[in-house]
Amino acid sequence: MQYRTDRDGNRISILGYGCMRFSKKGSEIDLDKAEQELMHAIRQGVNYLDTAYVYSGSEEAVGKILAKNHCREKINLATKLPHYLIRSAAGAEKKFQEELHRLQTDYIDYYLMHMLNDVRTWEKLTDMGIREWIAEKKAQGQIRHIGFSYHGNTGNFKALLDAYDWDFCQIQYNYLDEHTQAGREGLLYAAAKGIPVIIMEPLRGGRLVNNLSQEAKGLIAQSGYTPAELAFRWLWDQPQITCVLSGMNSLEMLEENLRIADTAGAGAFTPEQKELVEQVKKEINRNMKVGCTGCGYCMPCPNKVDIPMAFHCYNVKYTEGRKSGMWEYLQSTAMRRETSSASQCIRCGKCEKHCPQGIPIREKLQEAVRELETPRYRLIKWAVKTFRIY
Repeated sequence: MQYRTDRDGNRISILGYGCMRFSKKGSEIDLDKAEQELMHAIRQGVNYLDTAYVYSGSEEAVGKILAKNHCREKINLATKLPHYLIRSAAGAEKKFQEELHRLQTDYIDYYLMHMLNDVRTWEKLTDMGIREWIAEKKAQGQIRHIGFSYHGNTGNFKALLDAYDWDFCQIQYNYLDEHTQAGREGLLYAAAKGIPVIIMEPLRGGRLVNNLSQEAKGLIAQSGYTPAELAFRWLWDQPQITCVLSGMNSLEMLEENLRIADTAGAGAFTPEQKELVEQVKKEINRNMKVGCTGCGYCMPCPNKVDIPMAFHCYNVKYTEGRKSGMWEYLQSTAMRRETSSASQCIRCGKCEKHCPQGIPIREKLQEAVRELETPRYRLIKWAVKTFRIY
């Protein structure tokens, strides 16, 4: 196993264990299977485990496995505060103590504000005393590093990085999201500030393995790589990345990822391999509805529409599947304090004057509204705003 370091010089395995996708027996986590897989990973040098309050049964399972095998001190444990479920610092404390109990520990190595997607939400948390609460937990040694996980655009990500002295952050990033979400620009911005970056969704929930066309699979096969290997090596080629999380739920998947992690290296990707990734991306994107590159020249929108994100999710619906596009759109536009839905467009046309691709943005945004803003979406958006679930 190879390791990279955080700001304090702590060694973190470049492969982290994402604990959201443990196998289940019926509705319950298969604890014996999870233990076998997780402990094999730890014995092979994986020392970063990621879970969250809202991952059903995950924190309890991790806590039981670590306690049974007496290996809590061998790993870096990360979990997340569901800030969207609290209304005060006292509420944060209650959730935190519940997490410690579930995980059978008295400290968290890497604690994240879960799905913190804009500065206004951080300001709301600040107003309720979250900064002071974090400082107290760190002084007591109960939180060793504080960070946030993020889904949203590059601009909001950079603003969040500037809003507080974070110890680390976690972003969705893979070769399809190179210029969406926080993107490469966000990754480099974090690195320039000395902030370690943890990567989630390296395979886009498995879709860069399971949902590839035959043409894309053929291109990858010619390289001698598996689809997962190409995606992981593309990530580990970038030295700004500290750790890549993988939701491993089979020994076969675990062994493949361990093999790749043993041999991947920063700066090892050849020009030919980089070109291969571009060819695979083109093949995946053949069914795109909008030829948006995510450059952001159309932004900012005077009515707060996240135009690149709307087009990205519209494309995802057709390149990766309806559920993927709908869920990402909901996360990125509605589940936040300041919504950025495509339906907020007032058709002023300012964006179209700056689009280097010549996209009829107003027309395409209306298409996105019809495709993505279903009655269910509107209901959830209403509930988020009405009950302040952000």
